[in-house]
Amino acid sequence: MKRLFGIFLIAISAASFGTLAIFGHYVYADGMDTFTVLFLRFSISASFMTIILLLRKEHFPRGKILGQLIGMGALGYVGQSFLYMTAIKYASAGLVALLLYLYPMFVFILSIFILHEKVNWVKVTALILALIGSALTVDPNGGQLIGALMAITAALIYSIYIIVGTNVMKHVSAVQSSTVIFASAGVVFGLLAFTNGAHFPASNSGWLAMLGIIVLSTIIPVVTFLAGLEIIGPTNAAMLSTLEPIVTVLLAAWLFGEKLLPIVMVGGGFILAAVILLTRAELGKESNSQPGV
Repeated sequence: MKRLFGIFLIAISAASFGTLAIFGHYVYADGMDTFTVLFLRFSISASFMTIILLLRKEHFPRGKILGQLIGMGALGYVGQSFLYMTAIKYASAGLVALLLYLYPMFVFILSIFILHEKVNWVKVTALILALIGSALTVDPNGGQLIGALMAITAALIYSIYIIVGTNVMKHVSAVQSSTVIFASAGVVFGLLAFTNGAHFPASNSGWLAMLGIIVLSTIIPVVTFLAGLEIIGPTNAAMLSTLEPIVTVLLAAWLFGEKLLPIVMVGGGFILAAVILLTRAELGKESNSQPGV
């Protein structure tokens, strides 16, 4: 079933994105800086996707769509990731993560006004459950106002990225779009990295962690997200993406011995409830669209 496949793609994307903080822990411990990590992440991903594009004999996007994809990478991804990484210098990681996960609400609002998406009780209920779950999953210890504002701005930029991507994905494949987005972000972060002094991995373990970021935290999640976005729409994709903090918390508990607090498990339950609610609604929508026998 097509819509179930779209839900599966977004779930894969969220789970893969959830590994980013884990791999990030290892590359920073190996002496890397943010700009170099992001430069390697996107430039190598772009090279890999270019090979896939050529093997599939797909052409590079052109015209207005190309411009929108460049904007998604050079402005959307760069802006969101830079603000996020800077925000954690001024506020706790938990508070930044919590504020970043306001983006499903922003996407919901923008979808109503820009894409004229219909409001129904299922989406409203799922949104509330997802927001409560995200709030319980992370641990907001506070911080400076500037950090909070940066995190909120990052959430808004990512919301616009998703809305723009909804239209773009009607004209290009996930491989075409990902190639341009990665390349655009890679160029910007390359300029920033070499301007400020690049710090590459100092050991084999650092390079392995970097490879994990490239494959598991970038290529797989971005391609699956864009493909799933085309099938189930921006609001559903944004809400289902709240699975990401659950994956991060579970991996951190497993690998780093971080405590899995009861309140975090309750938060995860709220998020899973939102996912189940949306999944049932999407499957019901698909079955109702099938002709009778």
